[in-house]
Amino acid sequence: MGKLVTLGLLGIALALLGERLLALRNRLKASREIESIDLPNCHLIKGIGLHSFAPDKPGGILMMDLNEEKPRALELRISRGFDLASFNPHGISTFIDNDNTVYLFVVNHPEFKNTVEIFKFEEEENSLLHLKTIKHELLPSTNDIIAIGPTHFYATNDHYFSDPFLKYLETYLNLHWANVVYYSPKEVKVVAEGFDSANGITISPDKKNIYVADILAHEIHVLEKQPDMNLTQSKVLPLDTLVDNLSIEPLSGDIWAGCHPNGQKLFVYDPNNPPSSEVLRIQNILSEKPTVTTVYANNGSVLQGSSVASVYNGKLLIGTLYHRALYCEL
Repeated sequence: MGKLVTLGLLGIALALLGERLLALRNRLKASREIESIDLPNCHLIKGIGLHSFAPDKPGGILMMDLNEEKPRALELRISRGFDLASFNPHGISTFIDNDNTVYLFVVNHPEFKNTVEIFKFEEEENSLLHLKTIKHELLPSTNDIIAIGPTHFYATNDHYFSDPFLKYLETYLNLHWANVVYYSPKEVKVVAEGFDSANGITISPDKKNIYVADILAHEIHVLEKQPDMNLTQSKVLPLDTLVDNLSIEPLSGDIWAGCHPNGQKLFVYDPNNPPSSEVLRIQNILSEKPTVTTVYANNGSVLQGSSVASVYNGKLLIGTLYHRALYCEL
């Protein structure tokens, strides 16, 4: 009898594992393929490319002036005293104060840890002055950030845990424990939760709504900002792709999203079958029927693993997770 019980429990466990594996493949859209959609005036940006998959290689911050006729990528010098050897930047955001001071917020993963670094941009010297390092227990797996003040921000945690194995287990079991955190020097709190994997975050031009990409749920969440800085969900926009980072076109309020059509290709890299790229433009997201347009798509032959797309004055910049960057004139 005991053997039958053991066998039955083993069968249930295997069935559960199989169901979770199938669900994970669906969340990764592991079978999806795309047709390329090209733009006519594009070229790869010099100086940005795949150097190494090694996580111990230090990162940097690059700047491009899109007002220039032929913009180029320039690496900004970072002030002495900051630990450049372990610099591993992830999400970034800027805040311009009333006196026109430009602050740069950077999600950093030094030695697989999680910090937020605040810099001041020194325009005349094209350099960054490091001001502050922020660590907090409510920021265990920080992915992206949107600055709303000189020391205030919202940030996404793509996982509840910081331990790599527990992160994998959390993803595999589809626990929906990811969240959004509000940070200020006086208060730090979770302001939205229940995400599969909260990723990109940005804010509407009128500062009333926060937009969050849930990459494995294929959704963009619209969250209304409250006077106490809490967030109230007002809408969810379902999509047919893994939405990574979001950016706002300031004049129109359109959302531009760097996306991964097939997440399995992204996480299990095969140079003979590379991850593809996709850029979406979402217009009138607050309306009953937002317009979603695929502006660019590539099967990996030109651009692999698009993670962000940003538009300024008719110019589109597409970045990737670990590949190259593309500049297009729309």
